[in-house]
Amino acid sequence: MLFLSIFQRGIIPFLNRPQITDTTAMNHSSKITFRATLFILFFGLLSIGSAQERKEIGNLVLEDVPDIPKEIATRIQQYQNTRSASFADWIPNSDGMLMATRFGNTTQLHVLQQPGGARNQITFFDEPVGNGSFCPLADYNGFLFTKDSGGNEFSQIFWYDMAKRKSEMLSDGESVNFGMAWSNKGDRFAFTSSRRNKKDFDVYISGMNAPKEAELQIDKGNGYWVTADWSPDDTKLLLIQYLSSTKSNSYVFDLTTKALTQLNDPDTEAVFLGSFWDASGESIYIATNQGKEFNTLAKFNLASKELTYITGDIPWNVNEIAVNTQRTQAAFTVNENGFSQLYLLDLGTLTYKKVEGLPVGQLYSLSFHPTKNQLALVMNSTKTPGDIFALDLNTLQPERWTYSEVGGLDTTTFPSPELIEYETYDEVNGAKRKIPAFVYKPTGSEGPFPTLISIHGGPEGQHVPRFSSFYAFLANEMGIAIVAPNVRGSAGYGKTFLQLDNGFKREDSVKDIGKLIEWLQQQPEYDSDRIAVYGGSYGGYMVLSSMFNYNDKLRCGVDIVGISNFVTFLENTEEYRRDLRRAEYGDERDPKMREHLLAISPTNHVEKITKPLFVIQGANDPRVPASESEQMVKSIRENQGVVWYMLAKDEGHGFRKKENRDRMTEAIALFLQANLLN
Repeated sequence: MLFLSIFQRGIIPFLNRPQITDTTAMNHSSKITFRATLFILFFGLLSIGSAQERKEIGNLVLEDVPDIPKEIATRIQQYQNTRSASFADWIPNSDGMLMATRFGNTTQLHVLQQPGGARNQITFFDEPVGNGSFCPLADYNGFLFTKDSGGNEFSQIFWYDMAKRKSEMLSDGESVNFGMAWSNKGDRFAFTSSRRNKKDFDVYISGMNAPKEAELQIDKGNGYWVTADWSPDDTKLLLIQYLSSTKSNSYVFDLTTKALTQLNDPDTEAVFLGSFWDASGESIYIATNQGKEFNTLAKFNLASKELTYITGDIPWNVNEIAVNTQRTQAAFTVNENGFSQLYLLDLGTLTYKKVEGLPVGQLYSLSFHPTKNQLALVMNSTKTPGDIFALDLNTLQPERWTYSEVGGLDTTTFPSPELIEYETYDEVNGAKRKIPAFVYKPTGSEGPFPTLISIHGGPEGQHVPRFSSFYAFLANEMGIAIVAPNVRGSAGYGKTFLQLDNGFKREDSVKDIGKLIEWLQQQPEYDSDRIAVYGGSYGGYMVLSSMFNYNDKLRCGVDIVGISNFVTFLENTEEYRRDLRRAEYGDERDPKMREHLLAISPTNHVEKITKPLFVIQGANDPRVPASESEQMVKSIRENQGVVWYMLAKDEGHGFRKKENRDRMTEAIALFLQANLLN
């Protein structure tokens, strides 16, 4: 039984920054040859200005993007061939597990029977496959999974029959579907879908005797309704209504009486995320910042309404929570300044302890084995890609199940993250506010380094150190330092910090980038004349805004699926997302807010952008429509600016197919060589 940080992985997953993956390390002489080749190529790029050159390669439409020389493609390809593994579920009545990895162009599901064993691929789709959750009832030998089409995020629910080795779509083929949650018995599953009106997210239940005949349970509209857990006797659902990054409600829904009972105070602005029921069915466990600065694990008594904080002495967000089948033990992770820490919780005594000795990095996908005293989890660090481990809960020793390939690279040479803080423009308690940032420097060099400022999306996202062969390529092969700030509005630093960029305060986060640029210019190890900005989604907006606010201090920018005009974005993003985004950015239908949003939109300041820009977009993006990129490219060209444009016809909010990611990262490398390094 598992509560999987739904809002990071299901409801509003942030842009996974496209990364160059895998390659064997180069020796010193080959680095010189590679850089020399790029330098020579630069002279051929000088003639590429506002004249538009359009071509199509596979599903990619390229405008003013030069051909990638074979040597460049070959060198980067080594970095593009790393892979990672992710845990999906334990296989019932078996020692094995269901997991996902990519051997071809897309991520697919595999069966793994033992630690270090062969990964037996069982799904073979052109599109990536997500999730994978086995039916607990032995009568049904199979699992549920989701898949969309071309990155459009209209995910459909499929049933995979393990005996027949075939899959069948259960949902309607038109709506958005996610959040499948099995009943304890395994005869039913709840899920969230937009099928009623393609706008609102309702809760449905399907029975395994007729899984395509879903019955509507909750149709309240207003937010994302998701099932967190079934009560131990399967008579009630624990539901979450997600409204924004700062407000969510939890409810108990009685399947017999259809009564819906809210658990938290509706008038209190707080996160109140129900996680799972206790064994008695009399209390639930939640993650909440009600009365706290951080999301805190707590126990809520349904009869007395008493809230007992469990992790109140941990000054960081609880991220992910899992509970065992017997509901006697739980595991949870805490985001400690960007790094994951794993804790085990005794549900009888409400005492917890930290699991020591695990790698420094990210821990996720927690799942207790249904019958053994084991906990599955994925470990990811800047030196190792995501791999699956099983933690023995008796000895607290992890056993490695997967060994993901790194293309022959010596990953010990990958840059290690250095956490720094820099002062920004405003004050807190009489002192300058500090903004945290992670720095990745080229190994074996002293600088001064050309620098890429990498800005995360969200905006309620957070940069956390994890495996990135893209960063390694930029640092070790191109000599570029990467600085990844967590500007105001980022998650992970408390609810006060999270709300510092909302509404009319939107540009305050851009000012944090301006102060970072000033900080870099004052540090001798960074080349103050060679600074670029890079980001995706909301990070793409931050790139565009930085390009016109700090044009004279930047060399170039890379914008991936970025917002270029807040008004057109809010009017054209998929209808089911609008209210969620209005809660963050402001309501464009209000005249004063509309005026403000237009005033800060990059499309209204293109005359200030005189430095080269690379815009990358997926044609099927439901979040930031392709029109946002198209209008930005058009405006810059009309202003005689330099812009490269890449459009993928079979992608959405970011590139998920390897062949597209490869071409993208090759082009980014060439763009940075031409405009940042030379």
